[in-house]
Amino acid sequence: MRSRRRMYSAVMRLFLKCLRIGQRRRFWLTRQVQQLWQYGHLCLRSLFYNSFADSDTVLDALFEPIYWLVDHVTRWFGVVFVALVITLTSSVVCIVYICLLPLILQTYPVVWIFWHIIYGHWNLVMIVFHYYMAITTEPGYPPQQLKSDVTAVSICRKCIAPKPARTHHCSICNRCILKMDHHCPWLNNCVGHYNHRYFYSFMLFMTMGCIYSSISGWDMFWEAYAAIETYSQTPPPTFTFRQRVFHKSIVYAWVLCSSVAVALGALMLWHSVLITRGETSIERHINRKERKRLQKKGKVFRNPYSYGRLGNWKVFLGVETQRHWITRVLLPSAHLPYGSGLTWETPPCVAEQKTPLLAI
Repeated sequence: MRSRRRMYSAVMRLFLKCLRIGQRRRFWLTRQVQQLWQYGHLCLRSLFYNSFADSDTVLDALFEPIYWLVDHVTRWFGVVFVALVITLTSSVVCIVYICLLPLILQTYPVVWIFWHIIYGHWNLVMIVFHYYMAITTEPGYPPQQLKSDVTAVSICRKCIAPKPARTHHCSICNRCILKMDHHCPWLNNCVGHYNHRYFYSFMLFMTMGCIYSSISGWDMFWEAYAAIETYSQTPPPTFTFRQRVFHKSIVYAWVLCSSVAVALGALMLWHSVLITRGETSIERHINRKERKRLQKKGKVFRNPYSYGRLGNWKVFLGVETQRHWITRVLLPSAHLPYGSGLTWETPPCVAEQKTPLLAI
């Protein structure tokens, strides 16, 4: 009897002991799962937490795949856009030489013939020269290590390198650009310190050439358009194949030149306003925000890179003397811009107007 009681009590003690161990293990597993959940939740919040986050940050994060797609498409299609510019320009030039120039030589007075030949070829040379220089000239890149006399205003988050004043990172070129204005797909190149003048001059002379072609071919366009309108008449007019090609070529050239004159002319005027203010396209947005911020504090914003309206144009075009307006503006010139793009001191052409500016 005693042996049964001892056996029974031993079994009960063993059962209670196992029950306590099971409870401890169950609580230990629950505690471990809870700790792992809290740790994962903390890690997740630390990845997304930002005390400066707002709706703009969220939108930028959501549109990041679209930005990536646009950057890569623009990078690969830049060559296509350049080929398109060359093809369209060449087609208009061929139409002028084949269709318009013979008519000008046969019907126009000698004075007007000289005018069209001299002005037309000068304008064409300026367009070709500045477009070639704009696509082949590097915009300017900051060195990885700046010299002691160059002040870096920030560190590029992409390049992990110091950025001088007016320098910005181009996501398409994947490099920092000195005095960056924008990335132009029609040049397949960034517009920066060393090729900004070529880009603007190309827009200017291309607009002038398109306006010149549209005005000169106005009468021919309406004659060709009226002839095309008669193609559907019954009986059809007796135009030869060469005449039909001539009519359609004139209409094509006039419509293309007029469209480019309007679109490119508007862009050229906008950049003229920016140059007059001493700003780039990127600085326009930065200065506008800074102007609003200072205005709320009762202060007035002053652009540290503006030398006055005429001074800004002198600095941009690299004009020092009156002769330079002809040799450097009205004739092809490959002269370098003022400065290295790393520091911004007052150029000699406007030194008498303003005190030197430091790189800020």
